[in-house]
Amino acid sequence: MHGEYKVPGGKLVVVDLDVEGGALRNVRVAGDFFLEPDEAILTIDAALEGAPANTDTAGLTARIDAALPASTVMLGLTSEGVAVAVRRALAHATEWSDYDWQLIHEAPQSPALHMALDEVITAEVAAGRRPPTLRVWEWAAPAVIIGSFQSLRNEVDPAGAERHGITVVRRVSGGGAMFVEPGNTITYSLSVPESLVSGLSFADSYAYLDDWVLGALGDMGIKAWYQPLNDIATDIGKIAGAAQKRIVGPDGGPGAVLHHVTMSYDIDADKMLDVLRIGKEKMSDKGTRSAKKRVDPLRRQTGLPRQTVIDNMIESFRKRHGLTPGKVTPEEMARAEELVRTKFGTSEWTARVP
Repeated sequence: MHGEYKVPGGKLVVVDLDVEGGALRNVRVAGDFFLEPDEAILTIDAALEGAPANTDTAGLTARIDAALPASTVMLGLTSEGVAVAVRRALAHATEWSDYDWQLIHEAPQSPALHMALDEVITAEVAAGRRPPTLRVWEWAAPAVIIGSFQSLRNEVDPAGAERHGITVVRRVSGGGAMFVEPGNTITYSLSVPESLVSGLSFADSYAYLDDWVLGALGDMGIKAWYQPLNDIATDIGKIAGAAQKRIVGPDGGPGAVLHHVTMSYDIDADKMLDVLRIGKEKMSDKGTRSAKKRVDPLRRQTGLPRQTVIDNMIESFRKRHGLTPGKVTPEEMARAEELVRTKFGTSEWTARVP
């Protein structure tokens, strides 16, 4: 069995192992990390040897920590990272390189249609009818997108939304409200097989699926990091928020994961505050008193046009994982339009949590 895991902000960890009699055997840990002293790598292997195959990540981490001397130095590596790689090997997890990734980047769409396309495309990936897909959105209208479980009245000021011509839609994933305007927002979705995140906790899957974009931002001179549970931040402020939804496969089999991210390229903070009801408790939780200071746009941090930022992101993904141009099929579009009519464009769905 073979498992790989790139430690967030660190290096690649590779684990090869067998399972015999319900226990780990012939464990070999490798990777491009740094570790001192040299023999610590053998200590890690020995700590995992014989562990019950059903040991969870925390248990495997504890075995490694207990075996390593206090003087051990790990750079780009953590005990938990090794444990995650083991769990991914046991879960027969797939890797980015196992797939032929497809790019969808089409003309602007309405907010409700974007919600529907996310659901349809991810369901197609779950059914095996579509390859893993990176979809870059273009917005036809300004919008507030609220999370699946948020209260409509608690999140949105209807008078402010009407005053500014803001469409309010509800997505299928959890998380918080996002304020978007065409030209000021960069949004993308990853629709991936569930096996790509096998062996990862729900929280770890966010960091894992965000890693490529951190690299893309780094290529543009922005030092960004994953901030649990679902933010991408710099030392100046938050620049993006992510959300996920798991979709079950046909007949209850392996499914797919929808991971979408909204990034602030520019922002009209006064308009945002006129439309969103951002509570004091949320501000306190984020460590700031001003909602305007929560987000620091990419435009200011990069000095690049929005399209250049998008092009750089796409090219960065292509270099890392490969990417073939694609499109929404007529059948997918027809299903999405039907979902707009029956679900995402209805007041019943938008106000399902009043």
